[in-house]
Amino acid sequence: MTGSLRTDLIARLAAAGDPVRAEGQQRYMKSEIPFHGVRVPEVRRLARALAKDHPLRDAAAWEEAVLRIWRDATHREQRYAAIELAYAPPYRHWLRPDCLGMVEEMIVTGAWWDYVDQLAPKHVGHLLASYPTDIRPVLMSWAEDPDIWRRRTAIIAQLRFKAATDTALLFSAIEASIDQTEFFLRKAIGWALREYSKTSPQVVADYVASNHQRLSPLSRREALKVLKRHHT
Repeated sequence: MTGSLRTDLIARLAAAGDPVRAEGQQRYMKSEIPFHGVRVPEVRRLARALAKDHPLRDAAAWEEAVLRIWRDATHREQRYAAIELAYAPPYRHWLRPDCLGMVEEMIVTGAWWDYVDQLAPKHVGHLLASYPTDIRPVLMSWAEDPDIWRRRTAIIAQLRFKAATDTALLFSAIEASIDQTEFFLRKAIGWALREYSKTSPQVVADYVASNHQRLSPLSRREALKVLKRHHT
């Protein structure tokens, strides 16, 4: 079943691909792995269709399918499809703490923003919302991890949480990287604060004011985008 799913996925992506677009996508993403040349919305549609056409019998088969597609990917969209399959509605209830290793592998081996920025708010966010007792300590640890993508995940995992945001976790994750010079961490800090400012503008405004000298100009600029828009 897993083999036929992967074979069908590759065939559908290849058929939908555009070689000219593929070259541009690869340059833009600075990717060593090539592209088929399929737009992301189409990859998502294909992944949903595959989930319907190749139903997986249990959590073990689902995890095996996701990881096989991920590990054996020859083109970047195949990994995009693995990410979608891991979060597909028929299988999302299987995304439990014992599957965190699968998601972590995708974060660490993917090691680029296009992968991590899907995995963090969707997959890890789902796990945190559903199993906070299990996942919160992991993210606290990831916030101080040498790997920047684990750190970025800890910072942006709550992008969709709105009023349910665990502010202590958010600010702890930011604090762990506030002095880092890495662009992807500075950008993540600003992004996380910007999203939370849509729910708690005063909290974010106060936080940025209190940490003005410590936050990078990039983080401050990103954090205040929505707040400044509302005051113009």
